[in-house]
Amino acid sequence: MTNHFALGMTKATQLTKAGKLVEATALIQSLLKADLPETPPVPDDAVPDNTVIEGTFVRLDDGDTSGAEKPRPKPARPQPKRQRAALGETLRTIAAGGMPHFTPAANAEIPLPKGASFATLTHAGPQGQRGYMLYVPAAQPDQRMPLIVMLHGCTQTPADFAAGTGMNLLAERQGFLVAYPAQPAAANANKCWNWFNPGDQARDRGEPAQIAGVVRDILRDQPVDPARVYIAGLSAGGAAAAIVAAAYPDIFAAAGVHSGLAVGAATDIPQAFSAMRNGASGGAVAHAVPTIVIHGLADATVHPRNGTAVVDQTVRAFKGLQSRTRKGVSAGGKRYQLTSHGRETGPTLVEHWQIDGAGHAWAGGRPEGSFTDPTGPDASTEMLRFFLQHVRR
Repeated sequence: MTNHFALGMTKATQLTKAGKLVEATALIQSLLKADLPETPPVPDDAVPDNTVIEGTFVRLDDGDTSGAEKPRPKPARPQPKRQRAALGETLRTIAAGGMPHFTPAANAEIPLPKGASFATLTHAGPQGQRGYMLYVPAAQPDQRMPLIVMLHGCTQTPADFAAGTGMNLLAERQGFLVAYPAQPAAANANKCWNWFNPGDQARDRGEPAQIAGVVRDILRDQPVDPARVYIAGLSAGGAAAAIVAAAYPDIFAAAGVHSGLAVGAATDIPQAFSAMRNGASGGAVAHAVPTIVIHGLADATVHPRNGTAVVDQTVRAFKGLQSRTRKGVSAGGKRYQLTSHGRETGPTLVEHWQIDGAGHAWAGGRPEGSFTDPTGPDASTEMLRFFLQHVRR
């Protein structure tokens, strides 16, 4: 990012916070035209980067009596002239400190099996309090169970994220616990994890310390195997999951980053905006855990280059990995490419799923939750498969 662009983005941020969206929009558009590289082409059958985001998601609106405006249907063909249509909304979100927001689905609840629990709890520690929901399955094996920590996207809630990912359903079938830390509006106006804030990017500080504290509470109170604790997230939650896993390799055995960004991709709001649109490599990480990365090639919110950056960052940390690639088609008709990185023996250490035509949504998700793409390969199932290969030593 050039000095000219950085200074311009700083000015645009100031204008946005002052409510001068017209001036901020004009400034950012001029900066983007002058300074940013072009987006690389995506496959012919993929939705281009300029598609309106809402068109790539599936929601259930039946029974919604709130009077809220319903999302527009996905256009039959791309609309290039609408390339900057959502910029004003993006600016409002950036001013609030995060990703473009998600609107929770109207019907985010799913039935709770008899004997299972989905309780709201609170962790309290030196870095402050953190609320979370914890799913404990009814069917519990005799041995200690794995735990998966799930970090929601902007304006989503734990219940909404649980419904959309279907992770609780898998937990009931496979016998593991799922924790959903909640980001309150008091911490970020759009409930985004503050992945771009230096105070929330390191061990024993801010949000990473609070999430680690949640895990420690669960390990103390529940029959969880401490060697099989995993973390995953979507969008801002994916970026935060990468940060937390890198900060606490002594807690997490593996991580899942869906539509997220690399550790160190940004340290302020202008850099966050640039990273989301263009991609950012981030910095070197001292410790890496096995990581599965899933990203849609038509993601118009977080550029697919960011998924590649997470993979590259993790592969560099492990060193000496061999790679292999295969292509496939999901049950819903989405084509994808899977690149696996590992050593000659042992489990795969890094996986990179690139999904043609997929936008900024949880692949293979359920329509009961917001921002899901049921036609994609099942991200929840693939993450669980990847996680259970890895046990922290």
